[in-house]
Amino acid sequence: MAEERVEKNRIVTFVYTITDESGEVLEQSDIPHDYVHDQDERMFPKVIRALEGHQVGDVVKVTLTPEEGFGQYDPGLTFSDALKNVPREYQRLGAEATFQDAAGESVTMRVSRIEDGRIEFDGNPPFVGKTVVFIINIIGIRDASGQGSGTGQPVGDPAQKRTLN
Repeated sequence: MAEERVEKNRIVTFVYTITDESGEVLEQSDIPHDYVHDQDERMFPKVIRALEGHQVGDVVKVTLTPEEGFGQYDPGLTFSDALKNVPREYQRLGAEATFQDAAGESVTMRVSRIEDGRIEFDGNPPFVGKTVVFIINIIGIRDASGQGSGTGQPVGDPAQKRTLN
């Protein structure tokens, strides 16, 4: 029996590490994630292309520039207020708070700066503006067989809410 390969309409199971260009680990997940190859919009196009044709056990490294990955920093995704107006639980660097934008959508922002009696929240993704390296270890490949029809996501995938883009 031939080895299964990553190709369209196959569910790929993987674990990953994201590093910066110098190799410093920015994020790592040893929890398996599934996606339907060439259908799942949660994956970066360059990552999808790099995984094409690989097999279980392969480790694929993909470098993403800001334009190919998390994008450029957007100063419009920041919010500043007087420190006294913010609940104490959010008055620390790295604290996350959820706000609603004008369209009623929830936006999670983290505290990025506290100085001179002001606090700044930043809604940019943590890796925005950075060139990152995805190191993907393929641990499973199986037929999608109608799973996730229309969504590009495997049915019952516990990581459906988790995005990699």
